[in-house]
Amino acid sequence: MISLKQTVFLTGLALLAFAGNSVLARLALVDGAIGVGSFTMLRIVSGAVVLWLIIGGQRSHVAGSWRGGVSLLGYAGLFSIAYLNLSTGMGALILFASVQITMIGWGLFRGERLGGVQTLGIILAVAGLVWLLLPGLERPHPVAAIVMIGSGICWGIYSLLGRGGGNPTHVTTGNFLRASTLILPIFALWILVGPGEVVSTKGIGLAIMSGAFTSGLGYAIWYRALKGLSASRAGVIQLMVPPLAALGGILWLSEPLTARFLGASAIILIGIALAVIKQTKAA
Repeated sequence: MISLKQTVFLTGLALLAFAGNSVLARLALVDGAIGVGSFTMLRIVSGAVVLWLIIGGQRSHVAGSWRGGVSLLGYAGLFSIAYLNLSTGMGALILFASVQITMIGWGLFRGERLGGVQTLGIILAVAGLVWLLLPGLERPHPVAAIVMIGSGICWGIYSLLGRGGGNPTHVTTGNFLRASTLILPIFALWILVGPGEVVSTKGIGLAIMSGAFTSGLGYAIWYRALKGLSASRAGVIQLMVPPLAALGGILWLSEPLTARFLGASAIILIGIALAVIKQTKAA
């Protein structure tokens, strides 16, 4: 266990890192500082390098699976594509909602039962996401939204695969290394037959920051913080990520907040909060 002060500090750092992933991706991709393929490749590889250093470069500490590597690569690739046409906060909200709905949906498929409050939460979260995606002037780019939902599903699968898989940092390191092995030949093929990508110093720096700090180091910090958090509390605390990402988009990208985004955010986040909090049985 770790102390309360350590838990608060590490949790804050981890949340900033998770929100920072969205901000860095948007900063890199919106102005064309780097292409989707290059950003994703550099993010995965730099994350693998940092995690490898964190575990001391010991092969015996590398865990994970190829399924984990594939789902991680799917998440990262679709995440980058979606952020070509989504605002920072919108992307983070759709991603976060999709991850949670995927994980809860899998639990229901496996026979888990939800209480009345949790069921209401799921209904609210899904309704908020549907409202967010309905046609209208404030609707996000429909294709980009669908791609981000796919990214969230991949991350939900990745999270489910990691449950009970041993030391989470060792598992994450192994998955990043496997994803790196997969993406390098894919990226080489993309360079050969694709339309070509612009790669600037700024774009490279943002991609490496996203992989090394807000991904690799961020995950390691989060797993350390989890030692002082219950599962339900950790789930609720993660509700802060989309608002933090939206704030980052306002500060660094001058992105506006729409009424639909604010309303849907409130419904989705309240719904997820109700869904992830385990009901205590009456004595």
